[in-house]
Amino acid sequence: MNKRHLLRTTVLALSSLLLAGTAQAQDFPPKKPITLVVGFAAGGAADAAARLIARKLGENIGQTILVDNKAGAGGNIAHQQVAAGLADGTVLLLGSVGPLTIAPHMMKLPYDPFKDLAPITGGVYFPNLLVVHPGAGIKTMADFTAAVKKAPNNVSYASTGNGSASHLAGELFASRAGVDMLHVPYRGGAPAMQDLLAGRFTGYFSAPPTSLPHIEAGKLIPLATTGLTRPSYLANIPTVAESGYPGFEALNWYAFVGSSKMPAALLDRYNLEIVKVLNDPAIREALTKHGLSAHPTTRAELNDFMHKESVKWEKIVRERNIKPE
Repeated sequence: MNKRHLLRTTVLALSSLLLAGTAQAQDFPPKKPITLVVGFAAGGAADAAARLIARKLGENIGQTILVDNKAGAGGNIAHQQVAAGLADGTVLLLGSVGPLTIAPHMMKLPYDPFKDLAPITGGVYFPNLLVVHPGAGIKTMADFTAAVKKAPNNVSYASTGNGSASHLAGELFASRAGVDMLHVPYRGGAPAMQDLLAGRFTGYFSAPPTSLPHIEAGKLIPLATTGLTRPSYLANIPTVAESGYPGFEALNWYAFVGSSKMPAALLDRYNLEIVKVLNDPAIREALTKHGLSAHPTTRAELNDFMHKESVKWEKIVRERNIKPE
């Protein structure tokens, strides 16, 4: 084979690859219905966000999007399913802080969030809200801190389970304040809230939508939120950062990811379409009514955010010796 013929063959091969890649990028949306997997039961914050976003995304791209709730193991079952599943763009995951950046430091998982899953865009986030039972005699964050320091491990707080965002919010506070509290893990927000209302423990780093009705009814006292800034719907409640712990941040967040085997062009297109939905004023307003803030990002920004969260929570898991249930 002479050099001229070799060059022509190489150029044709490269052109074919380029055209194939372009055709693949243009093959959107997938011809089959799309499934958005959620690692939590219907009725919670993740489910509400998923259904709002999926409905609008489906309208925009002209394809049916089904929400599939795969609850269990703190969301790890859903994450494992998508990590090992289809890479043709028909399966997406609304991933969450626990399985993506906390659980890998607590246990051996059958998937690697940074190798088996690919970032698409940030989804939504919300701070936890530290609430206490009125019978505890605590009115402010300063009161709470003083009570913990006065009687270590006599102040108890609930969470939605070991390694959950609500658990890690408490452990981060304990680390920053240099104190110990008694952690009471539950298997969900509803039973934890029921026992808090009954006065069976002191406080709970709760999702705001879960606790706001009880605050308004005078059954719980809000002390602080766990974001860096106050969300608009909690404007009268200070943050932990404002209450003597600068830089304190412990967010619940959900992000869109897919199989790492999915073509980059397809991941980029999903980023474009989902970000468009998250920037839609009607969707942002609807999310706010659920106590959620839209968090659209580039794929690179989400990757960086996940790595920073992973580093932060690895430190707390090791320092506080957090183990799986």
